[in-house]
Amino acid sequence: MDLEARSLQPNVKAVLLAKLREYKSDLNNLKSEHKRLASTNSNQAARDDLLESGMVDAMSVSANQRGRLMMSTERLNESSDRIKESRRTMRETEELGVSILQDLHQQRQSLLHANDTVFLLLKVPYRHHLLTGKFEGKDEKEINEERRKKEQVKEIKMLF
Repeated sequence: MDLEARSLQPNVKAVLLAKLREYKSDLNNLKSEHKRLASTNSNQAARDDLLESGMVDAMSVSANQRGRLMMSTERLNESSDRIKESRRTMRETEELGVSILQDLHQQRQSLLHANDTVFLLLKVPYRHHLLTGKFEGKDEKEINEERRKKEQVKEIKMLF
């Protein structure tokens, strides 16, 4: 292979010779590794080295996984706490909204009752007029004049 690579063009030759040197180096390393492992004393030492490194790797992987699991558990607990706090805030807000709506309903009822009371008080003089033929305070002409003026104001407002 070395001879064939040397006979090629210079740009290809350099690349192939570099790869060839690399392959030869790898081959020599593998041969020496094979010799070392082939001997009985080295074989036992290499076997022990492999077993020990495997145990260390397993322990470090286990510790790494345990650490990640603990971090994940902590994040999950923090998320659960945030959800609980959000639910508590939501319940408080809902209770406040219900309280406000109840207050508004009570105020509405008070206003309706006041409106009914005022309406009844305004109707009393008119009813008295119907029963007695007399109207306290204003005569019939004044009442009709006020009604006419109010109707004119309404008509003017409708034009705009």
